Formats: sequence, structure tokens, C-alpha cells
Amino acid sequence: MATVHLRIGDLVWGKLGRYPPWPGKIVSPPKDLKKPRGKKCHFVKFFGTEDHAWIKVEQLKPYHAHKEEMIKINKGKRFQQAVDAVEDFLKKAKGKEQNADGKGDSKGKKTPNKPLKILEEDDEDLSALKDPSEKDLTDSDPEPSTIERLGTGPGSGFKWESNSVKDDPHFHHFLLNQSEKPASSMEPISKRLKIIEEETGSTSIQAADSTAINGSITPTDKRIGFLGLGLMGSGIVSNLLKMGHVVTVWNRTAEKCDLFIQEGARLGRTPAEVASMCDITFSCVSDPKAARDLVLGPSGVLQGIRPGKCYIEMSTVDPETITELSQVITSRGGRFLEAPVAGSQQLSNDGMLVILAAGDKTVYEDCSSCFQAMGKTSFFLGEAGNAAKMMLILNMVQGSFMATIAEGLTLAQATGQSQQTFLDILCQGQMASTFVDQKCQNILQGNFKPDYYLKHIQKDLRLAISMGDMANHPTPMAAAANEVYKRAKALDQSDNDISAVYRAYIH
Repeated sequence: MATVHLRIGDLVWGKLGRYPPWPGKIVSPPKDLKKPRGKKCHFVKFFGTEDHAWIKVEQLKPYHAHKEEMIKINKGKRFQQAVDAVEDFLKKAKGKEQNADGKGDSKGKKTPNKPLKILEEDDEDLSALKDPSEKDLTDSDPEPSTIERLGTGPGSGFKWESNSVKDDPHFHHFLLNQSEKPASSMEPISKRLKIIEEETGSTSIQAADSTAINGSITPTDKRIGFLGLGLMGSGIVSNLLKMGHVVTVWNRTAEKCDLFIQEGARLGRTPAEVASMCDITFSCVSDPKAARDLVLGPSGVLQGIRPGKCYIEMSTVDPETITELSQVITSRGGRFLEAPVAGSQQLSNDGMLVILAAGDKTVYEDCSSCFQAMGKTSFFLGEAGNAAKMMLILNMVQGSFMATIAEGLTLAQATGQSQQTFLDILCQGQMASTFVDQKCQNILQGNFKPDYYLKHIQKDLRLAISMGDMANHPTPMAAAANEVYKRAKALDQSDNDISAVYRAYIH
């Protein structure tokens, strides 16, 4: 094959370290930046990012000659945005040439140079090297901070690497009780790598402050099982399948499996069969009783557990249930992780859940691609039971808050005030949020289609109050809110959204 000669200004596909090919342009390096010793390389600016890197010649391919091939194997949203940026660049370049033909010298004003983000192959987290002149990215700033993992198959001579929890810069991972300290070279990057020492000891949080959402994910080659296709489980399974995971499903009402079979899922006849067939089995059911029955009942998960099999409990249950399930799974040689999720049906469908994990950390790492597919952020909280506690506290706060908002809306009406004006004012103040706006608008429209079942938030309040009793900690606000939800349930609102608590105040 003839040697391809590249020069400054050429568009290329660049392969950096463990990351897949990404479109870029060969540019002149800063004068004070020395070229690496050894093999020949070019300095490349990547499209769709502010990243630059020295790339070895053998890891570069001409853009146009390999465009069709790369687009076929890479389907991610961020990747497509980068390709679109290349095409925009080409259109603008063509327009400038046409203008230059008629106007002669077309030199424009030079813009001041920003400090460059220089990526290196051996960086633990390439996206950590963030341009100090840029603001921190947030969820409202969707532009990725570095090259994202793309696709699942080999790309014409490029070697694809498997991803792990620590190495992935495009998914937030928060590790509690983490034994490792950040490398000294990373310590100055305070906005990328945050280490917070707790007063209670060596507990720390390590956070990768990245904002790329899902994009394209390299799925694990492990066989995934999923039990429970309710409001949350359905969205989770759909996203696992979309991202290329091999999934076997089971649901108590078998008809719910049909849609996912059409999307490529396999069908398991019993929870035991799913656990036996799969390397990692997730479950997401309604309450502690359902979670226990799924594992301990006839043809339950426990019958399919063998040494090395992984079981992940995603249901929101009490810590005692988690402890029991952890013990019975590990007694059979299985590996256990709890991973309840914070969110709603819409967030589940969008792959934007927040995952709270605890238990076997190696299982957490093995599930990296699964958690990326279903959520935007994951927290590892240490020993089994911690995630259940945290989840109940979060839902206690959410449930109490929703009841208070409903109380405010009905009090506004009772005192002759406009409910819409109340909402407008609320959404301009410190409590403004998407949650408040959506729930209140739904209430005003009489729309109580479930995004999170009212019966489930009442169950969570009840479990949180019980947890407070065991810790000898008062929960009077939660107790008051719980009574309002119980009244709403008595008014036949159990299967409506949590915002239907409003109806407890108007009947």
C-alpha cells in the first residue's frame, strides 16, 4: 500500500491511546511546544472539542478516504456532531475561496489564541486537561470536553479497547470509600478531580466532572439479564438494547416482554433461568416483598445463582432487605450489588437516571457500560445497604416537597390567589426547577399520568420513617407528608403520579 503523506491543514481521522478514531485537522503546534521524541507524529486539533494532541503518523488516516468507513462503525450523537463540524468547516472554507477569487487578499483579523488542551496517550483521564480559559461544562452545555468512546467493532487497523469505570471520562463516577489518591500530576486540576476528605475518617469522593451524555458506548460482552419491566425497568432495558447489550428479559406479566423481544431482547421463562443464563442479572420491582419473592420464591433468582454470577438489586427497598439478599446471593458464591435509581419514567426513557450503587465494587466496575446506557451519573457508596439508605432519604425529601407544593397550590386557591401566578413566581425564585414546573403544570392541567407512582413514594416515605425510628432520629415532616399520601391513596390515587397528592387537599 502506498504511503500517505500528510501535512498541515489536512483533515484526518486520529486515534489516541485507548480512544477510537475521531475527526481532526493537522495544525501547527504552539512555538513553545516541543515535538515528542521517537516516531514521526503530527499535531492535531479534534473537531467538536477544544482538544489537541500529538498523534503518531500510523494512527492517522485521511479524512475523505475513510469517512464512509468510519461513519458506518460509529453511530454516536457526539460523533455525528463532530462530523457535522467538519462539514461546516469545509463549507466555510469553500465560501472563503470563492470570496477570495473576487476580492483578492482575504486575510481576516486574527483572534487571540486561547491556551490549548494538549492530550497525551498515557493520561488516566484525557478530559481532565481542560482549557483553563473555559467555563465548567454543565448539563446545559452539551459540548463534550474530549474524545468520546465510539462504536463496538474494529475500525480498519485501529485497535479498540474495552472501557472501565475509572477510565471513562464521559460518565460521572463518584466513588465513596475509595482507597486510591489522585496522582500528583492531577492534583492541580481542581475543577476536574475533586477530593473531599470527610470528618469521619478516610472516606472520600472522587468525581469526574464530565457532561457528555451517553453518546456511543462500547457495551460489555457479558450477558445481561433484567427482571421487572415497570415504569423504570422498561426505559432501562430499552437503553441497554439501544447501546448494543445482549439482554434477556423476564416480567411477571409476560406480555410486557413482547416489545423488547421485537427490539432484540431474549426471553427468560423464570427468574432462575435468567440468572442461570446471564453473567449479570438486574432486577427492578415495586417493594421489599416483591424483591424478596423474586430471589427467594419458586423458580427464583437464587436457584440460578452459581459462583461468579452477579445480581444487582435496583429496587428501592429498606436496608434490611438489601442485607438479606446480599447474604443469600453471596452464600451461593454469587456477587451482589445494590443500585437503586433516582429519577422518573421520563428520565429512565432518556437514559438520564442517577444510579446509587453499593456492595461489591468489582460488580460496579463490570457494569460500567450498563450504567452509562441507563444514566448520567453513578455513585458508589461503599458497603451494601448504604445505597438503600441514601435512596430512601432522597425520596423522603422529594415526597415531602411534592406534598408541600400541592399544599401551597391549594392554599393559593382557597385564599383567592391565582395558582398560575403562584407557579410563575415560584419558578422565578430560588426553588425554580424542572421538577417544580412540570409537576405544577400537570396539576393545573389535571394530568396525573404516572411518571413515578404515588403508591411508591408513599412506600418510600413509610420506609424512611421506619429507618428514622431505628436510628432514633425524628422525621416529623416525612410523617406528616406520609399521612397526606395515605389519604390520596384512599381516594384511589395509588396508580397516578406523585403529583396526584394534590387531590388529597381538594376532597
